[in-house]
Amino acid sequence: MNRQLAEIIENSNNIVFFGGAGVSTESGIPDFRSESGLYHAREVYGYAPETILSHSFYMQHPDLFFKYYKENLIHTEAEPNEAHKALAELEKQGKLKAVVTQNIDGLHQKAGSRTVYELHGSVLRNNCERCGAFYDLDYIMDPAHCADGVPVCGKCGGRIKPDVVLYEESLDEDCITGAVNAIMNADVLIVGGTSLAVYPAAGLINYFHGSHMVLINRDSTPYDGKADLVIHDSIGEVMKL
Repeated sequence: MNRQLAEIIENSNNIVFFGGAGVSTESGIPDFRSESGLYHAREVYGYAPETILSHSFYMQHPDLFFKYYKENLIHTEAEPNEAHKALAELEKQGKLKAVVTQNIDGLHQKAGSRTVYELHGSVLRNNCERCGAFYDLDYIMDPAHCADGVPVCGKCGGRIKPDVVLYEESLDEDCITGAVNAIMNADVLIVGGTSLAVYPAAGLINYFHGSHMVLINRDSTPYDGKADLVIHDSIGEVMKL
């Protein structure tokens, strides 16, 4: 682990981590907002990712939505990387109080993290829009449970929607409240793998008023000047215990 970061962590027992897509890309999950992701979506599906992953598109073209969703946002083979593992270990040691993530892959929990605020939801949770029945990822990925690629409830025949926040949808209020409280009460905020360009999620770090803000990202961010420590490197390498 980076020496300066290790020193900050050593002297704190109230740390919160705020992470974005860069945490997951090191586990082999591509960032659909990248240039290659944008190009791929337009070439193969005829629309930009932000259009396909919008609530209105989901309502109007559920078949194409699910085709894109299943082919680009589901990565069952992905495993937690060194950053996920380090954060889980820091929580186990009592130093890390919460993970606030923009990712929807569930890798933090898979690594062992328990207090995780998933701002944009999770692909692992799915519910029928009509009766509310819960379904896991395996169910909605099984063609036998789908009509034209769209997952159908086995109880009432309603459409099953992933518990992910689409464009045009609001973030979950309870999740936001928990994340804000964790950040407000933190002594150290480690921000990693995010350009801090996706709002309203990125705005949450403005609630931090603790001692040390650390930014770990390959590229610069609008908040670099406000951080006590900025590291432009791989988050997995920097966080590795």
